[in-house]
Amino acid sequence: MKTITKKLSDLKRPEKNCRIHTDRQLKEIIRSVKMFGQIRPIVIDEGNVILCGNGLYEALQQMGETEATCYQVKNLSEADKKKLMLADNKIYTLGTDDLEVFDEWLRELNDIDIPGYDEELLQTILADQPEIDELVTDYGNFTEASVNSIKRHEEAHEAGVWRASDRPGAENEETPVRNPEAAEAPPEGAYIVCPNCGHHIPVR
Repeated sequence: MKTITKKLSDLKRPEKNCRIHTDRQLKEIIRSVKMFGQIRPIVIDEGNVILCGNGLYEALQQMGETEATCYQVKNLSEADKKKLMLADNKIYTLGTDDLEVFDEWLRELNDIDIPGYDEELLQTILADQPEIDELVTDYGNFTEASVNSIKRHEEAHEAGVWRASDRPGAENEETPVRNPEAAEAPPEGAYIVCPNCGHHIPVR
C-alpha cells in the first residue's frame, strides 16, 4: 500500500459521517498519536474527501499538526464509498478481548499508561486485595461471642421473655423486652403497645 503525505488543510470532511467522535475518544486518539505516532493512514478519495479516519483528522487538528499520512483510493462509486465508511466503522468492533491474555499482559507491563484505557481502572484490575479475600473466606463464620449470644437469645425465646442484652450486638442494654411471639393476649378494648417491652397498655 502506497501512502502519501497531505496537508490537513487540503483534506475535506465528508458531507455526512455515520460515526460520532466523542471528546473522550479524541483525547485517547491524541494520547495514542503522542505515544506511537500516526500508525494508520487517513483514507481519502480522489477529491481528498475523508472516507476513513475522521476522528484521527480531528485529533491531529487539535494537536496543531499540519500534515497527515494518507492512503488515496480511486474509482469507487458513491455507493462503494458509503459501504467502505460503514464497514470501517463496524468491522473493528466485531472482535472481543481474550481476558486471560489481557490480564497476563497487564501484569507483565511496568507502565500501564495505555491509550484507550483508564489507568485507574487498570490499577484496580491489577490490585491484590487480601482484605476482600479474607472477608470472602470468613463470610458465614461465627465468632465464639456470636455463638454464645445466639444461644442466650434462643434460651430466652423459649422462656417467652428476653432482655435486649440477649440480642446479638446489644450486650450493654438491660431493658427487659418481651418476645412478641410469647406475649400475653391483648386486653379487650382500646390499648397501646409499649415500644420498649411490647406490653399492651389499656387506654382508660
